[in-house]
Amino acid sequence: MPKYKIPSIQDLLDAGAHFGHQVRRWHPKMEPYIYSVNKNTHIIDLEKTEECLKKACEFLFEQAKLGKSIVFVGTKRQTKDIIENEAKRCGAKYVNERWVGGTITNFETIKKNLSKLLDMIKGKQEGKFDIYTKKERLWIDRDIEKLTIAYGGIVDLKDAPQVLFVIDPKREKTAIREAKISNVPVVSIVDTNANPTEVSYPIPANDDAIKSVALIVKAISEAIEEGYKEFGKAAEKLEKQREKEAKEAAEEAAKEVERIAKEAEKIAKEVAEKLEEEKAEKAKVAEDKPEEEKKVVKKKKVSKI
Repeated sequence: MPKYKIPSIQDLLDAGAHFGHQVRRWHPKMEPYIYSVNKNTHIIDLEKTEECLKKACEFLFEQAKLGKSIVFVGTKRQTKDIIENEAKRCGAKYVNERWVGGTITNFETIKKNLSKLLDMIKGKQEGKFDIYTKKERLWIDRDIEKLTIAYGGIVDLKDAPQVLFVIDPKREKTAIREAKISNVPVVSIVDTNANPTEVSYPIPANDDAIKSVALIVKAISEAIEEGYKEFGKAAEKLEKQREKEAKEAAEEAAKEVERIAKEAEKIAKEVAEKLEEEKAEKAKVAEDKPEEEKKVVKKKKVSKI
């Protein structure tokens, strides 16, 4: 059983996750997730929230277990720190300043910028820019700062994001659109003013209140963290299996080499023995030849007489 915890309805209630937007701002497709109206404000059905959050956590746990790259996306001022801290804690990537167009659909170009940022950071650490003037170094620092703001949370991403966790799909519409184009699954906190059908796993909840967002993001982060732990164990097990197979293959190869060496030694011995026999045979023939020649000469002399 996964070790992550799903917040209870009471936890969600205490965090204010049930408060939606004013009625006039609602999205009709959120109707199944709305419990009632209070003072012209929609109240979210927290039973549905708990149910959806559980499904989302299960999905993200399984994705992390497979080693998929998961990116948290949330650029609202009040949730930036939550996004960054929880993403770092669970081993996910994050975008909390601005979603750069093409992060999913044109990742090869994005990757060049990531490499540029890494090279500049490394160059600064190694003092490679010390030869430049103070003004030039200032420009370089500004470039590093600019790129870090844009790509700092995904700087070590090797491939395009495979799963997104979004705080507000209405605000992060560019990320949602790219995910849809590339068939990247999206888990998202969806308030009453957004369209839940735009994402794969909607979590109906207040996406503005810090406590509400923090509670849900923490649950998501714990599920991902547990999934990545399982992935690490599986990877370690696979590595050990590979090492075992490599060792067995090496032992088999050594045995085969030994067998071939013995066979070669046997053949060499047989060849040597045969050569010795042939040599002895030739020596014997050489010894017998003079005697034969003497007999022939003697015979010729006798016949002349």
